[in-house]
Amino acid sequence: MENNSVEEKESAAKLWKKEVVDLLYWRDVKATGVVFGAALLLLLSLTTCSIVSVCSYIGLALLSVTICFRIYKGILQAIQKSDDGHPFKQYLDKEVALSEDMVHKYSDLVLAKINKGICELRHLFLVEDLVDSIKFAVLMWILTYVGSLFNGLTILILGLVGLFSCPIVYEKHQAQIDHYLALVNNQVKDVVGKIQAKVPGMKRKAE
Repeated sequence: MENNSVEEKESAAKLWKKEVVDLLYWRDVKATGVVFGAALLLLLSLTTCSIVSVCSYIGLALLSVTICFRIYKGILQAIQKSDDGHPFKQYLDKEVALSEDMVHKYSDLVLAKINKGICELRHLFLVEDLVDSIKFAVLMWILTYVGSLFNGLTILILGLVGLFSCPIVYEKHQAQIDHYLALVNNQVKDVVGKIQAKVPGMKRKAE
């Protein structure tokens, strides 16, 4: 029983990862375009309006469309003297409640990610590995400069654009990018190696 549960979780995680990868690599241009466009429009809207205003405008826009369509179909049915019923009947009859299995499945995935993140933060902040903690400190130091240049919302917009553009660019120019990344990685390893050789206690244990 437990093996089946583990297998279901693994298959759900693989399916979820595949859907995310397909989305980021523009496998379905229409679906990715809708998600990317909606997310970008939402973030751009938040730069000028509060989140309450943005949510209210989105709600009003959706209600305007559905109410107008409902009235239009009602008038059309009255003119044609047809009995087609409610125009959204097929959607109203559908079950929209989340099943317990689905909630448990995705909550377990989220919980596993959170626990992994907590363990990683403990590893970095409690200096389990000095080199990893120093690298993390350098990253935090760089982010202080990034934060002074951009606010959080701008960083989110840039991150969203990068998230939907970098994977497809890497896929098309993988050989050249891997070459330059290897050069940078070698330079970083050389610098870290020199620091480890000069500072006592920083040299990693032989694996």
